[in-house]
Amino acid sequence: MLLMARPPIMARPPIMSRPTIIALVGIDGAGKTTHATWLAQWLSEQGVPAAYFENPGGRRVLGVMARKVGREDGASLLGRTGYLVVEASVRWMAIARALLSARLTGRVAVMDRYSYCQYAMMSARGDRGHRLVRAWYAMFPVPDLVCFLAVAPKDAELRVRQRGIDHEDPAYLHQLDQAYRSLPEFAVFEIIDASGPSASLKTALAAQMTRVPLQRRAADPDGRGRPGPPAT
Repeated sequence: MLLMARPPIMARPPIMSRPTIIALVGIDGAGKTTHATWLAQWLSEQGVPAAYFENPGGRRVLGVMARKVGREDGASLLGRTGYLVVEASVRWMAIARALLSARLTGRVAVMDRYSYCQYAMMSARGDRGHRLVRAWYAMFPVPDLVCFLAVAPKDAELRVRQRGIDHEDPAYLHQLDQAYRSLPEFAVFEIIDASGPSASLKTALAAQMTRVPLQRRAADPDGRGRPGPPAT
């Protein structure tokens, strides 16, 4: 059982205000989905309503569709430009939907991937259209916290193989890691060592919660939750 301090609470109106956003980013196999899911649950258990949001680009779905018609992947099915348009559109819609849901419910948005993932993937693949995609994604607010889950590409590739869902080229993972580190936003990312056991990563993520504004939910007399006052 992990022994972690409850996150400090700072004032922010919980309903219809800009939501608190925590984004987990990193190469495939870094543990984004596992630990974003855990973080949303852990925050909720601490009395901070939070929701997990996955923001994929549709690669797996397109890959399945491509293999059904004898193509290798989504890019070979749609062409390089067509694949990029679909991927960027799917991810944009996922992020927009997540932010709207968090805004309406007053929950902390724990994001499994964010706009930075799209930028890094485009750089790693050598795609064109960076300025256009960045302009399109510019409407999304800067997260309160971005955690980059750092893991060696060779270790990430092994994790991907072990989960048995898909596979990744180690060379591509290396390029993607370098693409993340080359982003202008990388300087403000919190780098979290994701190479060790899951318990260590969870402890590190919980410690980062001191950096973000969180609103704890108190209990009504009838037992239902309501926004509680910020801690003093």
